Amino acid sequence: MAIQRMDNVGIVVEDLDAAVAFFVELGMELEGRTEVEGLVANQCTGLDGVHCDIAMLRTPDGHSRLELAKYRSPAATSAGPRNPPHNILGTHRVMFAVDDLEDTLARLRPHGAELVGEIARFQDSYALCYIRGPEGIIVGLAEQLH
Repeated sequence: MAIQRMDNVGIVVEDLDAAVAFFVELGMELEGRTEVEGLVANQCTGLDGVHCDIAMLRTPDGHSRLELAKYRSPAATSAGPRNPPHNILGTHRVMFAVDDLEDTLARLRPHGAELVGEIARFQDSYALCYIRGPEGIIVGLAEQLH
C-alpha cells in the first residue's frame, strides 16, 4: 500500500510563542493549539510522563502542516550544537516557496531570522536562501523568478 500524503513535519521548540509568531509571519496559518499528555502520547514517543503544548500551522494552500511542540515533561534535550551547520546528519531544513524573497526576509528579521549564507540564484529559475529561524531551525526560502 502506498502512502496517502505527508501529513506534517514536527519540530520541538523551547519558546512555542516565538516559533508560532515566526511561522505566522512567514505566512502560515495557525490551525490551533492544544496540550497532549497521557498514555497515547507516551506510547507514540516512547517516553514516560509526556506533557507538551502543541501548535499546528498550515500553509495557505492547505496541503502542508508544521507541528510545533514544547515539552513540559520530560524536558527537551539537545542532540547537538544549538545552531548546527547545514551538513549535520538528520533533518536538513524545511523549505518554503515565497512570492518575494527580499520582503519575506525583511518581515522575518525582527523575529530573529538570520541568513545562513547569502541569497543565491539557481540559473534564471530561482532565488534561494537559507535562514536560521527559531531554535536554530534552518528554513529554506525559494522565490521562482519570472
